[in-house]
Amino acid sequence: MTVFTRSRAGKVLGAIAVAGASAVVLAGCAGGTTPTETSSEAPVETRDLTLKIGTILPQSGSLSFLGPPEEAGVGLAAADINEVADTTGLTMDDIVWGDSGDATNNAWQTTAPRLIQEGVSAAIGAASSGVTKLFLDDMVSAGIITFSPANTSADFTTWDDNGLYWRTAPSDVLQGEVLGNLIAEDGHENVASIYLNDSYGTGLNQFFSEAFEGAGGTVVESQAFNAGDTSFDAQISAVMASNPDAIALITFDEVYTIAPALIAAGYPAEDLYFVDGNLKQFGADEKWPSDVSLEGAKGTTPAGPSTPEDFQARLVEFWKTAPTSDGSDLTDFSYANESYDAVVLIALAALKANSTDAADIAENLQAVSGGGDAAGEKCTTYADCADIILGGGEADYDGFSGPITFDENGDPTEATIGIFQFDDTNTFTRIDL
Repeated sequence: MTVFTRSRAGKVLGAIAVAGASAVVLAGCAGGTTPTETSSEAPVETRDLTLKIGTILPQSGSLSFLGPPEEAGVGLAAADINEVADTTGLTMDDIVWGDSGDATNNAWQTTAPRLIQEGVSAAIGAASSGVTKLFLDDMVSAGIITFSPANTSADFTTWDDNGLYWRTAPSDVLQGEVLGNLIAEDGHENVASIYLNDSYGTGLNQFFSEAFEGAGGTVVESQAFNAGDTSFDAQISAVMASNPDAIALITFDEVYTIAPALIAAGYPAEDLYFVDGNLKQFGADEKWPSDVSLEGAKGTTPAGPSTPEDFQARLVEFWKTAPTSDGSDLTDFSYANESYDAVVLIALAALKANSTDAADIAENLQAVSGGGDAAGEKCTTYADCADIILGGGEADYDGFSGPITFDENGDPTEATIGIFQFDDTNTFTRIDL
């Protein structure tokens, strides 16, 4: 796995690890954890809290493949929190589920006002950085926390959010570093890219290009397209004419058109590189042409440490009866870890604050992640962390997405970027463990 540690200024301090290298990070487990010893300090007052959150995640649009794993992560975390409500005093109210859509169908325009009207303390979402930017100011004005499990745009680090914006996904500065160095380590010298012309695509393309050039490579062509475009002939022609030995595809659903067209034009699949916005299990996807093989292609995405199989099994089981499930099997776990951790952190911050007020929760989010000046006791489940807090101690939650450790901007300072590769069934598996 590839692990980064960021300073509060947002600079990358850790060395870039190549594919196949490993580093040790702390990860949570779904069961069998030894109870954490509580603090010897006198316990604080008894809690009697009902926490209400909502989601604004992609049930439709170009990132709809991320909706099921993210919603499964949110719902499973809420279930785990409610399971110990009798001992913690904090109950998670029924979740207000909502669709973020994307920047073309604008489903968020219905969901965001509904979450504000419902009086939620926090909104989990959106997945798309571009979509979050469209409603974030409204949430800030309403005094509601926006907590994204998947936003990666670097712009959020300096957003005027009154301390109400948080994310468990790392900035694209980190994924760009990994992608650029991965392509260079694979022996490529001349890379081209096709990228979405929005805050996500332009930022990731910039950071990846800088990393690749810093490793001694040359970016021979970069072609942008706009959200809603359906024809990419000009971009594909320009990229192919530049004769690259690798192509990075920084897209969302546009990959269904772009990647098959490149392969049909004779470009080797093993020299294509995907990113979090389009890294899908295409082998189980009816929209993917069955005669187009991606064998050998690679991709990167924030992934956290290796996810325990029992946790994934619990996600699968939860999704079968989830309120928003369409009845399909859960086969993709992208950002499920980050979604689960987002809900747990919000609940722990509410428990620490003894309040469900959004401002109070936000004031304690950094501390329960182990960030800032807090010197908390490590814990890897909600129940164990809650025991520490109820015993009067400081809890430092390390979750399925990693240690997290928020800085004052609401960004995780420790993150893991996974590297994946497609096999002959168009199914990807992780190769950096």
